[in-house]
This record gives sequence, C-alpha cells and structure tokens, in this order.
Amino acid sequence: MCGIWVMFGLVNSYLSALQHLFSRISHRGPDAWRIEFDQKVKDSVVGFHRLEIVDCLYGMQPMKLHKYPHLILLCNGEIYNCKRVKEQFGFEYETNCDVEAILHLFAAGGIEHCARNLDGVFAFCIVDSKNKKVYLGRDPYGVRPLFRLFTKNGILGICSEAKGLIDLSKEMNGVSWKLEPFPPGHVEEYKIENDGKARLLFQKQYYVIGEKPYLKPLVPYESLSNKDIHENIRTLLTAAVKKRLMADRRIGCMLSGGLDSSLVAALLVKLAKEANLPYKIQSFAIGMGDSPDIIAARQVAEYIGTEHHEVNFTPDDVINVLDKVIFHLETPDITTVRASIGMYLISRYIKENTDTTVVFSGEGAKMRLHRGTSTLEMPLLQV
Repeated sequence: MCGIWVMFGLVNSYLSALQHLFSRISHRGPDAWRIEFDQKVKDSVVGFHRLEIVDCLYGMQPMKLHKYPHLILLCNGEIYNCKRVKEQFGFEYETNCDVEAILHLFAAGGIEHCARNLDGVFAFCIVDSKNKKVYLGRDPYGVRPLFRLFTKNGILGICSEAKGLIDLSKEMNGVSWKLEPFPPGHVEEYKIENDGKARLLFQKQYYVIGEKPYLKPLVPYESLSNKDIHENIRTLLTAAVKKRLMADRRIGCMLSGGLDSSLVAALLVKLAKEANLPYKIQSFAIGMGDSPDIIAARQVAEYIGTEHHEVNFTPDDVINVLDKVIFHLETPDITTVRASIGMYLISRYIKENTDTTVVFSGEGAKMRLHRGTSTLEMPLLQV
C-alpha cells in the first residue's frame, strides 16, 4: 500500500499542516516520500508515501510523463491489466510502473473512460495544471481507501486515511466542512478557481456491482463454460491469483489451514513455479499455542511446500497492540477490531523478520467467492 495526501485552497499554515498531517500516514509508505508544490495550480500541495512494489526505480510519485507534462498522478493501487491496456490501445509507456496506465487512459478518453478500463484496486488523484482541474477515482469495491474533506468555501483535501485530514478543521476558521470516505466505483471532477479554491463539477458512478464490467477481462466471457460451474470457478480463481503475480518484491501468503487460504496458497505456489519466481513462497500462520489453525496451516504448508512461519501471541500481546489497531483501522467496530488484531501482529512479524512485502490472503472468500480473491490492508504491508 501507499499513501496520498493532496490539498487545494488552504492558504495559511502550509508547513505546520504538512509536518503533523502528512507524516500521520507515513506507515503507508516506508520506502520513500515526496511533497511537491507547483505554482501553476494556486495554493496546492501534493504528497506521496511509497511502498515499492512495481518498478522500484522509476515508479515514484507524484508521477509525470514527458508526453503529458501538465498531468500529475498520485495513486495507491495495483493495475492488473496495465500490459493488456498498453496492447489494446497502443500506448507507449515511459516506465514499468503499472499505474502509468491511468495517465494514458485519462489522456485518451477522460476520467470515466479511464476508471472503466482499469482492472485493479486503486484510489487516485489526477491534477491537470493546464486546465486547472482535479480528478478523483476509486475502485469498484473500495479495496483501496480514500477520504475527501471539502469545505463550504472550496478547500479540498484528499488522503488515504482520515487521520491525515481531520486536524485541518483547526485551519477552517469556523467554515463548515465535511470529511467522508470517497464512494467506491465513483469518479469526480473539480475546477480549481483563480483563488485556488475547488468547485465540484460532477460526480458519477462508473460501475454498479453486479453489472458486467466495461473492460476486457483477463478471462474472456466466451471462454467460460455454460454447463461446468466447477471448471469456471477453477479458471477464474486461478486467473485471480495469476494476475496478481506482478510484484518486483518478494511474494508470500497468509495460511490458516482453512479452505480459502489453503486454496490461494496452493495456487500461488503452483503459479510461482510456472512464473519462475527466484525464491520459495513463504507462508505465515498465527494463533495461540497449538491452536487448530496453527496445526492445520502446518500440515498444508508441508504438503504444498512453502517456507512456513508460525507466530504465537498471548493475551498481553493483544492488550499491547489494541490501541494501534484501532488507530490504523479508524473504527472501533468490535468485529472488525477483533478480526484485525491477529492480522496486525502477523503483518508486523513479516515486516520485521522477512523480506516478503506482498502477501496473498483468503480473507473474505466465504462471502465473495464468486468475485475472486479478496485483499486486506494492514499497517506496513500490502496484502
């Protein structure tokens, strides 16, 4: 995961705001960070925290291309069809970074055309300095987080987490404001006026869950069977894992020994060998003592041949990280917090003890098996 932080129309206290707000999402991008101010767009500042996954050399953001020098991109996401989009539309890429596809699609057909043709998880902001406009987009299911702060007098703030914006209320001098999640499956366009303030031009839902996507899928619809549902599930689940093997960093997987994570882990090991990845897949299990998950995961790991790691935790460990988990989740919801404590502890272990950076998971598969694999973001890791 990465973190984006963008502000338009805030005249005063730039430095103080950046110092304590931009740094609040530093956990999202431990590898590099960058802040830019461009006088071509009055009273604007863009910032990015990066976790390097694809094109570690040239993929830093804010991204600018020689072909479109007036466009600036900030994106937290992964675009799985970046190579297919390049071939489909005849784009010439300047980097090997997957999110570059966003700029080309936008330049070719606008914001809605761009979002509808992306196969991936994403939350992005495009700044057009020539036309003084700002565009926002988020993936159909809201896998990548995005928050928007907008005031009555036109101050616009964008951030991957609410904690990077909430204290801006102190800079509003009594002006009414609203901070809310940017809706999944939507795009927005803003005009930046001469005084630097933003004015919303339109918001549109580009995708409704359940509808046939506009983009060309990795598995063509006509190739699926009208009779063999099991074969279709096998084909689609395999493709869902395969298209995510696009990282330049080491890949691993969570493993509980249950059906969902075991299927994903087994497919990952098989496809990693076919892709000739130069390392053994690491798997990770967490539990208390010899809990059923620990024992089952150990058996599955031995069978599929992963480099297996086990993390044991105690009630004291839960107490010690509870506040941090709630801080990162930005919700006190009991079910969410309870489910996330183990994920936080195991993510921390992976970060501190291994070189695995991208982690596959079976989380959510019971509820959304018909939509493919699910991902869960936790601090320090992209999952």
